[in-house]
Amino acid sequence: MNKKEAISWLKRLKKFLQGEPKNKEELIKFLRDAQIRALINAETLAMIEGVILFSQMKVRDIMLPKQQMTCIEHDAHLLEIINIITQSGHSRFPVMGENKNEVVGILHAKDLLCFHGDDNPPFDLLDIVRQAVFVPESKRLDILLADFRRNRNHMAIVVDEYGAVSGFVTLEDIIEQIIGDIEDEFDIDEETYIKAHKDTHYIIKAHTPIEEFNEQLQANFSNESYDTIGGIVMNNFGYLPKRGEVITIDQFEFKIINADARRIKLLECFDLRPKN
Repeated sequence: MNKKEAISWLKRLKKFLQGEPKNKEELIKFLRDAQIRALINAETLAMIEGVILFSQMKVRDIMLPKQQMTCIEHDAHLLEIINIITQSGHSRFPVMGENKNEVVGILHAKDLLCFHGDDNPPFDLLDIVRQAVFVPESKRLDILLADFRRNRNHMAIVVDEYGAVSGFVTLEDIIEQIIGDIEDEFDIDEETYIKAHKDTHYIIKAHTPIEEFNEQLQANFSNESYDTIGGIVMNNFGYLPKRGEVITIDQFEFKIINADARRIKLLECFDLRPKN
């Protein structure tokens, strides 16, 4: 863009900002025009659009549903809890009470460190769980983010209009709505398609070629209709699934770890085939 075009665009920007945008669509169109003219980069545009949409979103739009929560029972033994933590790779877990619909607190994995070693104290899960924060499905995300920052919380249990647990939401989930994906325990090196956690547990990029998936996991998926494993998963769902949704295809269980409004990005895969 030459100097004359830049001046012209800046005059339009000044005029635009002095007035009021007629609607959200007009504002976004104007910002996209700025990106096309290289006045802002694609990452900045994506973040601004995220902020605009963020103010209208509610907890129910991003929460992980209860069916996909990795929970710990209040009377679980230490070794059982360690096994759950190891397999899931998460750091915080809702702890369920005698009533299966009751969350009695949140377990932080790091709070188990004091029970490692020969001189570990007697273990009682309810002694170390932290107080759970409960929020309604209808709570606005911007308000919840302010609450998280003020109280230094990282997770909230979501309840429906009747007070029943319907899922949970994390600080990371909220921030990703604005700035995009955050690296976490599921990230894979750029050069790698598949990361093996155990013999039957894998983290897989959705754009993994089917031939690569078949070779590494000794599977037999057809590549006649789709080129990637993400394409096969989405075809079997019949729609674009959201984070946390699970489907089983030919004795492989796939869980959506990351997806946006256009495509699946990251999958968790469990090989359910019987071992010899």
